[in-house]
Amino acid sequence: MRGATSVPPEMARTYIATGDQRSLFYRRLRDSLRSAGVTIVESPFDATATFSILSDIPGQRVLSVSARNVPREFEVFYTVFYSVQAKEVTLLEPRSQTLTRDYTWDETEVLGKEKEEELLRAAIVDDLVRIVLIQLSSI
Repeated sequence: MRGATSVPPEMARTYIATGDQRSLFYRRLRDSLRSAGVTIVESPFDATATFSILSDIPGQRVLSVSARNVPREFEVFYTVFYSVQAKEVTLLEPRSQTLTRDYTWDETEVLGKEKEEELLRAAIVDDLVRIVLIQLSSI
């Protein structure tokens, strides 16, 4: 994934506008853009383009429960809503991407299942970043 995708020349110096610089999506996107040769700048005034993360929402929901009403299967999801502007030109109109994965829950393996959820969420974010980079390379 890293470095394999080119981005438009308008994004040579990109500012990433986000409300949460600690989010997994922000950090993976920033690192992937850097690997693709983009300089990430700290101010929109220094940028040739602005990648706006309009929302960044991880979560999970119960898919099924046992006869004792104990959750048995969960769905992990991650939704991002974003757009890209280069000065007066819109490179990517605001768009949303949601990816999901599901896993079974076993109350006797709580620590292992929490780690599985964490790994699934990281895999989802990597896939989301890959989708965004492919969209950028097609501009």
